[in-house]
Amino acid sequence: MEGAAPGFGGAWIVTIIMVILVTWIVFKYLVPKGYKEWRNIGIVQAFIVALYAEMYGFPLTIYLITSFLGVDIPLIHMSGHLWSYLFGWGAGMAMVEMIIGYFFVFAGISLIVRGWRLIYAARKEEKLVTGGIYQYIRHPQYTGIYLAIFGQLIHWPTIPTLVLFPVIIWAYYRLSRREEKVMIETFGDEYKTYMERTPMFFPGRGNIGKLFQP
Repeated sequence: MEGAAPGFGGAWIVTIIMVILVTWIVFKYLVPKGYKEWRNIGIVQAFIVALYAEMYGFPLTIYLITSFLGVDIPLIHMSGHLWSYLFGWGAGMAMVEMIIGYFFVFAGISLIVRGWRLIYAARKEEKLVTGGIYQYIRHPQYTGIYLAIFGQLIHWPTIPTLVLFPVIIWAYYRLSRREEKVMIETFGDEYKTYMERTPMFFPGRGNIGKLFQP
């Protein structure tokens, strides 16, 4: 079969535009430096390409589910909201699914940007950043990645992105541990004290709302 099926996908120009736009945001606010950071960004990049290639290009996941599981999924764009379709929730719930997904996406992007701003502002002073959003979690940018990717899985799940999600979680968890060893070497007891009072990725229940306060 050439291209995407009628009524679904085939908008490769849109795919390219979205991949470039999201990639620009990722590279601007995550700013990879060492090899491991570039490797992790590469995994996130693979997630981005897989997501938008299926969202606007070729619906690989739907073809695979239809072919191997025998599930009859119409090849229309709305079918990309797989959770809604597979559970029989209908078009109305598909819109709710999309809204919930984008809530997590934009919440994640907010954490990434706010974390970057604090680090960028303090880069010349070479001091430990513990204020603002960093008083609630130690790695807000990585939490932002987790939330944004989770939101996309709610909004538009695909087999490749579902496979990549735990890989990304593990990769950034390991990176954060390595970074913390460097921070301990640099700031010593000051950073150890900060670690004792501040959660790694997710704040205490009473501080969740504070993450998104201006």
